[in-house]
Amino acid sequence: MQGHLDSPLTRDGVEQAMCVGRALGAHLGEDIDHQMVVSPLGRCRQTAALICEEAGLDYASCDFHDDLKEICWGKWDGHTFAEIDAKYPGELDCRNAERWDYVPPDGESYGMLAARVGRWLKALPDQGSRIVVAHGGVGRVFRGVYAGMEPQDMMDLEQPQDAFYLLEGGEIAKIDAGD
Repeated sequence: MQGHLDSPLTRDGVEQAMCVGRALGAHLGEDIDHQMVVSPLGRCRQTAALICEEAGLDYASCDFHDDLKEICWGKWDGHTFAEIDAKYPGELDCRNAERWDYVPPDGESYGMLAARVGRWLKALPDQGSRIVVAHGGVGRVFRGVYAGMEPQDMMDLEQPQDAFYLLEGGEIAKIDAGD
């Protein structure tokens, strides 16, 4: 559970980011006039830099937003499920039973994350295309808020690391980035 902690990408993460960058570059073609907005956490900054390099986009023009940070797991940040269960007996069961509303100690719930992402999404100007580089939980909630989904449906969305999503005209299309 990384949450708001910073960590560099793994070797697999670097390769996935490069594959996404190549697939995004192919998808965009010559149309590279898009604003890239990025979570300020280091792993997303590194991902954005690799995507820009592969897709031919300008990393220097990236805009970093705190609202795109991953869900905060509070005191659980940096712990494995086994460590959490040992330190906070029974709390993972509570979280799994109430995934949308459960707030870990000093953390945030998925409902709180959805409110944060929803505020950011509503504040965006209507014009212009954006490339958003964020985290798994944020991507899941972002797509759900965009589509007006019910909380439980959002929780069932996948969080792939080797794909990206095109959100346009109320529709959501998954673009696989596998080489």
